Amino acid sequence: MKESNRIELKSSLSENLEKEVVAFLNNREGGAIYIGIDDGGNVLGVENPDDLQLRIKDRLKNNIHPNCLGLFDILEESMEEKQVIKVLVASGPEKPYCLKKLGMTEKGCFIRVGTASEPMPQRMIDRLFARRVRNSIGKIRSNQQNLKFEQLKIYYEEAGKKLNGRFAGNLGLKTEDDAFNYVAFLMSDVNTLSIKVAKYRGKTRGDLIENNEYGYCSIIKATKQVLDKLDLENKTKSRITAQKRIDKRLWDAVPLREAVINAIVHNDYTNEVPPKFEIFADRIEITSAGGLPDSIQQEEFFEGVSMPRNQEMIRIFKDLDLVEHLGSGIPRILLTYPPSCFRFFDNFLRITLPNAWDLEENTGEKPQVEPFFPSAADQVTDQDTDQVTDQVRRLVLLLKGSRARPELMAELGLRHNPSFRENYLHPALLQGLIEMTVPDKPNSRLQKYRLTAKGRALREVLGRGFMKLD
Repeated sequence: MKESNRIELKSSLSENLEKEVVAFLNNREGGAIYIGIDDGGNVLGVENPDDLQLRIKDRLKNNIHPNCLGLFDILEESMEEKQVIKVLVASGPEKPYCLKKLGMTEKGCFIRVGTASEPMPQRMIDRLFARRVRNSIGKIRSNQQNLKFEQLKIYYEEAGKKLNGRFAGNLGLKTEDDAFNYVAFLMSDVNTLSIKVAKYRGKTRGDLIENNEYGYCSIIKATKQVLDKLDLENKTKSRITAQKRIDKRLWDAVPLREAVINAIVHNDYTNEVPPKFEIFADRIEITSAGGLPDSIQQEEFFEGVSMPRNQEMIRIFKDLDLVEHLGSGIPRILLTYPPSCFRFFDNFLRITLPNAWDLEENTGEKPQVEPFFPSAADQVTDQDTDQVTDQVRRLVLLLKGSRARPELMAELGLRHNPSFRENYLHPALLQGLIEMTVPDKPNSRLQKYRLTAKGRALREVLGRGFMKLD
């Protein structure tokens, strides 16, 4: 690993951590800081990583302005049998960010230049401040100030956390003048936001058969209701082939969940327009208000570059395990669905997820359409096998039953987590050869992996000697 415009290496926690974070917040692509790796890329590790993560969070919370909670993740990773800390920083929406004690001066503001964090010129500071977004929902004062948060407290307790008397300020639910903001309004027990889930009989909007509304309550509760409704609609359909019966859910549960969460947390609520979910016979369309931020390109969007629109909401969703970590949602969707499923407009973004079978409801008739995904018997072709790397072949051959990541790495003789993920795990998932046993929680400690029907068919081909391993 080497330092770059988006990677900073530190052998230990230093006094200038906040400086590096400020530079990444002001960078259009954000970045990552690895603590426990020296400038030469040598892994040194850290002691007491849990305590270190708490100290980092406290420093970033108190020493940077504007508030950057929700714009960074602190992750523990294992490299060469040593623990390192990764501070993942998103590009901030309220540039310029600065060291609180030094303010918006050249001594307090920094920007990433190559592999260094350099002082930001005063002219750039003034220009960015003049363009700073002032209508974010964290700065908009709620029209209602008599708000209650019993639902939010229950969800925190279910997540093993408890909100104290200062939770509103700690979670970013108040403006600078100590009034409840629009985030607090959305999180409160009673509000005016309603998220619609519409269902149509066919492939057009001509025949509406259901129009459900989930809302007028905490947006956390509304989110869970939408997820439950779509899970109920995500039925298992069957197809009978000459060889076997194939059962498949209409939509892959993991990217569907990610698409729902992304639409809700990144929606532009400044015009009080909620996201919309529409179920058709052949697809789900998810539409959220607000296009891409001005400084993010489509290519960067697909690569997981993150500039959170509603950082306070993201922080709460992360606390409640509804969001994994910054920038993870879109890459996870792209493991199953292509970039062409996304459409970008000036004022909204839409993702269309086709169902697995492309079924249309017909009265008593068997659908006469080809499935969106081919059957396992048709999937392993000569071209497919040529595209499978040696690493993925090894993984497919040894994977029997359900196995956890440490077991797989041990059998493969690997010790480097990132190498295993990039060369073995992710390619096999992307090609549909393996699947997760706990797809709704990709980072669950109970997570294991198993072969799909396609993976089992490939292993059979490999076992018969139709492919030769180097």
